[in-house]
Amino acid sequence: MNDQEDVMAKPYKSSSVVDGIDRAGMRAHLKSCGLIDAEMDRPFIGIVNTFNEMHPGHRHLREIAQFAKDGVRMAGGVPFEFNTISICDGISQAHVGMCFVLASRELIVDSIEAVAQGQQLDGLVLIASCDKIVPAVLMAAGRLNIPSVVVTGGPMLPGKFQGRDLAIYEIREAAGLLANGKITEDEFKEMEDCICPTSGSCSMMGTANTMSCVSEALGLTVPMCSTTHAVYSKKLREAKESGALVVDLVKKGINPRDIVTEKSFRNALAINMAIGGSSNSLLHIPAIADEFGYVVTPEDFEEMSRKTPHLVGVKPSGKYTLYDFDMAGGIPAVVKVLGEKYLDLDVMTVNGKSWRENSEKSIVKNPEVITSLEAPLHAQGSLAILKGNLALEGAVVKQSAVVKQMQNHMGPAKVFNSQEEAVEAMFGGKINKGDVIVIRYEGPKGGPGMREMLVATTVLMGLDLGDSTALVTDGRFSGGTRGPCIGHIAPEAAEGGAIGLVEDGDLITIDIPNRKLELHVSDEVLAQRKKSWKPVPLKVDSRYLSRYSHLVGSVWKGAILKHKFDESGR
Repeated sequence: MNDQEDVMAKPYKSSSVVDGIDRAGMRAHLKSCGLIDAEMDRPFIGIVNTFNEMHPGHRHLREIAQFAKDGVRMAGGVPFEFNTISICDGISQAHVGMCFVLASRELIVDSIEAVAQGQQLDGLVLIASCDKIVPAVLMAAGRLNIPSVVVTGGPMLPGKFQGRDLAIYEIREAAGLLANGKITEDEFKEMEDCICPTSGSCSMMGTANTMSCVSEALGLTVPMCSTTHAVYSKKLREAKESGALVVDLVKKGINPRDIVTEKSFRNALAINMAIGGSSNSLLHIPAIADEFGYVVTPEDFEEMSRKTPHLVGVKPSGKYTLYDFDMAGGIPAVVKVLGEKYLDLDVMTVNGKSWRENSEKSIVKNPEVITSLEAPLHAQGSLAILKGNLALEGAVVKQSAVVKQMQNHMGPAKVFNSQEEAVEAMFGGKINKGDVIVIRYEGPKGGPGMREMLVATTVLMGLDLGDSTALVTDGRFSGGTRGPCIGHIAPEAAEGGAIGLVEDGDLITIDIPNRKLELHVSDEVLAQRKKSWKPVPLKVDSRYLSRYSHLVGSVWKGAILKHKFDESGR
């Protein structure tokens, strides 16, 4: 800032902080942070760090943030690092802490908005690795619409046990193997000690890596970023490149909504199906789309699933890990395989190139990991949307992870009002082959917070019930879930949905090929049950979750919080 009298000398948003004689106090505060006069004219870039020492996917992010700052400085910007929260889904499993995890997504978005707007930042580098945090930074990018680049923290290396590559869900399933005497306590302990060998997101196509891949598919990361592993120096170079890129975007005035279009979301849906993406993508992609001004519906997912082949055989839908996927070519190779038949290759990305340009030199380096259109793993995408009188709005199943004999199943309901009750019944031998386990009051409102049912699903598989017994819930699943597990049932029990009216012994039909989920109880009987229905109390006493439960919307609209109210406050 060479002329303090020139009120609009700086052609960026941060001009409102530093330009003019009446901004001397602001400049003085910045100088107290170490800035010099020559930096006042430069773009101010927020480095959004989600570092957390109690989070394996986020404990390494401080170094990544430093390299992002180096890139910003190299390109002539001024970086300002600030932090927001991140909660590990894996550590929050099977206790009330999981009620806070999905709810934390909205806190992350709001906190980024508050800092970026409060300090009038010109651009952002958004650093995140895991389940709710990656969707949150994407939502923030769409909401703020200031130049932004996402840097995903990267997967951890796979665990090694008795010559096999492992991902985290396999130690959870091993609890059932131990209970059945199929492995020893020493083997169980050895697996526990080696299954997570490094920092990074879990080495499977769970929610964290699915949403990182979606970030890349939308065009908001540099190519290959989503699968570059956390411990690799390449990740640091990607961070530096991203820091430099965002300064260029600021100077050119290119914002996230200039890059991410409706066509970008269609590309992301197709890629999500092709890679065997997590069922939680149905929760997050609509929420991200909403912040960008678009609507993504269950029908959009279903349409894309029916016409897009499943190509990538990564755990839990296949035998390979994220390391294998990265080595096989990652998202650019998937884009190359899908091609113009399934994607719009002319959409832009943050590096200023189209997907056609970014994938031009990509090749599939391992056709067993990334299969061809001529010989896909499955003819349809990984996810299927089911509907019926038990799920009028919809329900989701990861069909690529369900054995053939459970694609069509009818059985009697065993009803539980929490995951803990269901797990106790499974370990107590109270579940029979052929049953349909119903876990309810676990939705966004009723949980509250829509807990993952990962403990229940891994115990189901560990007890060898996955080829005979189904599970349905208004809760959600981990991206590591496999087996005949149907989630996201809406309307949820707390809203008076039919799942709240199911009784033990009611017959339930699951028909994945025909996308049906039916409760064999007449409308008249359900109406009678509804008269005496009362919702169960929330599982946790929390002021935040009480507000969240009151404001959160349907899972099929992204479980976003209501923010517009009529004159009555509704």
